[in-house]
This record gives sequence, C-alpha cells and structure tokens, in this order.
Amino acid sequence: MTAHHLDSRVPRRRFLARQLLLAPGAAWLGARRASADASADPEQTAVEFINLAAQRAIDRGLAFLAAAQHSDGAFGSGGYSRNVAVCGLAGMAFMAGGSTPGRGPYGTQVGRCLDFILENTQDDGFIHVPGTSSHGPMYGHGFATLFLAEAYGMTMRGDVREKLAKAVRVIVDSQNDEGGWRYQPMPRDADLSVTVCQIMALRAARNAGLYVPHATIDRCVDYVKRSQNADGGFMYMQGGQSAFPRSAAGIVALYSAGIYEGAEIEKGLAYLEESLPHGGFNRESHYFYGHYYAVQAMWHAGGKYWLKWYPAIRDELLARQRDDGAWMDSICQEYGTAMATIILQMPNNYLPIFQR
Repeated sequence: MTAHHLDSRVPRRRFLARQLLLAPGAAWLGARRASADASADPEQTAVEFINLAAQRAIDRGLAFLAAAQHSDGAFGSGGYSRNVAVCGLAGMAFMAGGSTPGRGPYGTQVGRCLDFILENTQDDGFIHVPGTSSHGPMYGHGFATLFLAEAYGMTMRGDVREKLAKAVRVIVDSQNDEGGWRYQPMPRDADLSVTVCQIMALRAARNAGLYVPHATIDRCVDYVKRSQNADGGFMYMQGGQSAFPRSAAGIVALYSAGIYEGAEIEKGLAYLEESLPHGGFNRESHYFYGHYYAVQAMWHAGGKYWLKWYPAIRDELLARQRDDGAWMDSICQEYGTAMATIILQMPNNYLPIFQR
C-alpha cells in the first residue's frame, strides 16, 4: 500500500462518518464530548496515528479473521469455537474498518456474524451457544448484544431490533441489588468485569434508540464508583485489590454511563498511566481485554492521555503480530486478533460506541 493510498483513507473516513450521522436513527450517536486538545480530533489525526505499518498490520489481521470465519458465520477455535463473544468482537473489528452488514470490503463477513448472533439469540433473548466454553455466559451475551446494537444502528432492520430488545431485557432483568452483573443471567452476585460488558451493551442499545431504564444505569454507576480503590484503580469484586485490566474497564464503564469528568475519572486515568505499554513481550494476564478497554479510556480522555497512549500500544501490538497476521491469546487467536485490530483502528472513529 502506498502513502497515497493511505492518505486517501481520510476522506473515506469522513464520508463514512457522515453516512452514519445521516442514517435513520442517528439519535443513537448521543452527545459527543468536546476534546480537551484539538490535535486529538480523530478526523485530523487518523493518518498520523494509523501509519503505514499500522495499516498493513490491520489489513493482515482482518484478512486473517476473514479466512478464519466458520461457514455458519461463527469464529473461534479450540474450546472457544463458536463462542458468541468472539464472533461479536470479530464483527466489530470489521466494522471498525468501515464495513457494515452487506457493505464494504468485509460486508459479507459482517453479515455472516450478524446471522450467527441472531440464530443463537434464544426465545427469551439470551445470546448463547450451549456447550461452548467461556469465562461466563454473560460475557458472551454482553459482547454479542453490543455487536447487535451497532449492527442495528447501521441497518435499522426490524428483525435485528426485535432480538436486540430481548437481549437488552435479559441484561436489565439480571442486574443484582448491588447494581452489577456476573456470569449467569440471574440477579445474584456481581463483578466489575462482567458489569462493564453489560453497561457498554446498554449504552449502545440506547444510542440505537432502544429503551433502557435510567434506574438500571444509575444503579450501575453507583456500583462502579464503589468498586474504585483509594489508589485510583478498580477492584474485581467488592473489597478486592486494584489491577490494570479491570481498572481500564472501570473507567470505560463510567464513560459508557455518561460520566466524562470528575475525581473518579482523573484518579483512574492516573492509575492507568502507570501501565503505559513499553514494547516488551510481557505475559500479563488478560492482556487484550485490558488494552481493549484502556485504549477506549484514553480515546475518550483525549489530549495528552491519547497522544501518549495510542502510539505506545500501537507499536507494541505491531511487534506482537505473527507472520500470518494473527495475534495469539490464551482464549484463541481469533479473539486476540479481533481485539488487536479493534485497538489499532480506534482512530477511525467509525463505531458509535467508541465515538467521543
């Protein structure tokens, strides 16, 4: 790919952004928070941040995912074969590059992802493939519902809305008394990790025009705030210690609930800065999960946070990519590759859930 071809992506990004704004249901975009630093405007800096090497890595990653898709639209390998979370994330990776169901370079693949998620949305709205491995079924439900909401905003299809509404109801009904969610679709216990998956799905659904009770969001905000430790990091469950992955998730949970400023945000960002990527081949647990949320947190924060964070994680991910275009993860390579390409494509600003 030449520099000219890379530069030509800028007007295409702007065109796609306009198409999304003009699409039916544009109310799903919500209010965008102004950046504290004009130089962090994604339309102005996409070419700068997604440099030639990064774009090549993205292209190779998406090509790997396209070749890895199952005939029924699913993704995943090993114990995570046909996992709905992996499928939803792969679909979002394609959409983060500008494809939509049936349109764009990976429109066919996105459409197959959508078909698979719809096919595995149960009558009660729970999105799950029995017998597949996961860290907990509500993780899969949350990521799959998020994908459905983004797809609905792009298609406005009635069948998608119907199943999305049922999936949202599952989330609302399974919130526990603390204000959070956990592994099963039952209002029992809660942890921060599963909770952020649900609040992002609810935010995306609300953006797409579906009803989400304010009380559900308010209870979630209270739970997330109570999950923050004095050091600015966030605990997995009440009384636990801080750690990078869940702290990144905690900040994104607050952003997803419409909280963009305040002591919780500032303390959380300061905590995350201590984990700035340094280019090493570390084996930290939940690597892609943590950086998926961290790049969102820094994207929303903008300014100095974004300007420092994105180049660091971009260069670290480029060094970790395999020759076949994939990124490895203990869950499966399709999961690692989907996460990596979503992170790298954040400056594209295509997906409403990520928009600032």
